[in-house]
Amino acid sequence: MPVVAVINYKGGVGKTTMTANLAAELAWRGKKVLLIDMDAQASLTFSFVRPDYWSKGLEKDKTIKAWFDSFEDGPPVDLESLVFQPSTATRVLQRASRGGELHLVPSHLGLINVDLQLATGLSGANLRQAKANFLRVHRRLRQELSDLSTNFHVVLIDCPPNFNIVTKNAIVASDLLLVPAKPDYLSTLGIDYLKRSLDELVSDYNEYAQLDQRDSETTISPTIMGVVFTMIQLYRGVPISSQRPYISQVEQLNVPVFKMYIRENKTVFADAPEYGVPVVLNNYQSATHRKVVSEIEELANEFERRLE
Repeated sequence: MPVVAVINYKGGVGKTTMTANLAAELAWRGKKVLLIDMDAQASLTFSFVRPDYWSKGLEKDKTIKAWFDSFEDGPPVDLESLVFQPSTATRVLQRASRGGELHLVPSHLGLINVDLQLATGLSGANLRQAKANFLRVHRRLRQELSDLSTNFHVVLIDCPPNFNIVTKNAIVASDLLLVPAKPDYLSTLGIDYLKRSLDELVSDYNEYAQLDQRDSETTISPTIMGVVFTMIQLYRGVPISSQRPYISQVEQLNVPVFKMYIRENKTVFADAPEYGVPVVLNNYQSATHRKVVSEIEELANEFERRLE
């Protein structure tokens, strides 16, 4: 069960749109996909469920925040008990009759405060105890995913646009990182820093894990699966001249770059979350929509090849 964290330090790069459509396309192909929304903005959650449904049925105790809070308030909540299938997208997938499923652990707008709670558990009476607490706090999601009884083909974690403890939990739990990026100065600026932060986290975690002789399987090795360029503006079938230099700069950072990209189309992408069905599952007939869907399909093809 590969676990993929979707992350970029910069918000507004189309991270959630890409995650929702990639997951939906994989489910359409017959895959059993788990989405975990760990971004406090909860945009991925609201791409599949309406806010009124969230506030009535999920907000109180059915979100990833409730799972984090349970470590402080009492017996930890079983993460699997928070997993559900968004009804609208599920009905569309069932019409495909391929056995694919899309499952979601929703986020919460108060998740931003969880990081402060997690930070209080990092201190220790001595250096050894502090390192043990570091492992305990950062490996929570990793341990929980390893205990899932349901067999998913892939897990996608939508991370917040920062490198806080919640994000680190996602990375420690992951095998791969997928980095969506808009080809502009601010969106690509942090990719090299993300790579260095990843290397530092892995180094620290594995150093501390070697002190934990109770478990010989605690080391981690998440790697960057690739950068996916989003919001591409095309001219004669290729990215416009102002975007091409940023694509080239990222290619020179010694990180993998997906050949496929997602074009910018606010008309097609903007309305889909309101109805709970990603663009790739909508049956529009316009030529523009067909091109967008075709590109998402090609992105999913490349994604699956890189998983192998």
